Amino acid sequence: MERIILVRYGEIILKGLNRPIFEDVLVRNIKRALDGCGSFDIRKSQATIYIEPEQEYVDEIITRLKKVFGVVFIVVAYKIEKSMEAVRNGIVPCLGDQLRTARTFKVEAKRSDKKFHLKSPQICKETGGYVLDAFPHLKVDVHNPDVTVYVEIRDQNAFLHTGRIKAAGGLPTGTGGRGMLLLSGGIDSPVAGYLIGRRGVELEAVHFFSYPYTSERAKDKVLKLASITGQYMGGMKVHIVPFTDIQLAIRDKCPEEHLTLVMRRFMMQISERIARKRNCGALVTGESLGQVASQTLAALAVTNEATTLPVFRPLIGMDKDDIVAIARQIDTFETSILPYEDCCTVFTPKHPTTKPILEKIQKSQALLDVEPLIQAAVDGVETITL
Repeated sequence: MERIILVRYGEIILKGLNRPIFEDVLVRNIKRALDGCGSFDIRKSQATIYIEPEQEYVDEIITRLKKVFGVVFIVVAYKIEKSMEAVRNGIVPCLGDQLRTARTFKVEAKRSDKKFHLKSPQICKETGGYVLDAFPHLKVDVHNPDVTVYVEIRDQNAFLHTGRIKAAGGLPTGTGGRGMLLLSGGIDSPVAGYLIGRRGVELEAVHFFSYPYTSERAKDKVLKLASITGQYMGGMKVHIVPFTDIQLAIRDKCPEEHLTLVMRRFMMQISERIARKRNCGALVTGESLGQVASQTLAALAVTNEATTLPVFRPLIGMDKDDIVAIARQIDTFETSILPYEDCCTVFTPKHPTTKPILEKIQKSQALLDVEPLIQAAVDGVETITL
């Protein structure tokens, strides 16, 4: 019997009259994610997306679906006729491999088609009898079974399976607007991108590159981080900003204790210019309150003042252990810790101010020829599509 993939979503169900819009976006994103996985039929019905693939692509499809925002669970099921005879006949060929090696089991039934002649408890009872007839070594354990046999009675068919696979969840990419991620080579910003992307925001990224103080390897590292994070969103554009001249000017003309905050203000102003060109409605950063001197309340207020766009900081209340755990989960951690410095670690002051006064930072930035520096950086942007 052939396997079929059932895609389940969660929060979309609560969208009321807008639900079809979210469903259609999710279907579009799934089709894009499965490009190259052979031919397949896809349809949506009863809060489920059905994918009928070529069988040799099932495992690859599962791998890709796990990284599609909006997909909460994936079920690999066997499609059978909507009858108890078909359920009985499908137990051994469909679920035999799992049941032969188990000691205990239970049955759960879902009757979406309320016209079906048996109710869920009756379906469970009859199916349990079929399982015991076929595998007499098994015992029923309704609390902690080795295998759970699921029987779903739906609109056109019945389905047999033994569980579900957790996916990325969240909302479909493209339903939450567009944002510009300030992407460094560290641990935090890829995690921030992942979390805000999980809310349906379509992201592009901006990276500040200070050659020759940062190497091509550092640039390649950032592109790899963008590629990993972008897998959840169907890809990502990365805008590489030449930042050396600005950092050298800050070093030469600004008080040392102000270097980091003046640099951060330039980053926000340049990112806003690029974001507005790309129709992005917010900036996204990996800042966490109190983690470093530039991330105190006072410092963040100074940084915020440099831009008129909203700034999303999904990590703001997390400690480093929280962030590292997510980085490991999404496979960015090992790349993030590669020993290639980014521009944020260049010209770092020995004693940065932690309680900055906005007017003083503004005066320090005003020592520079701000507008020409910003415009030159924007004009020199290199855009890479991943």
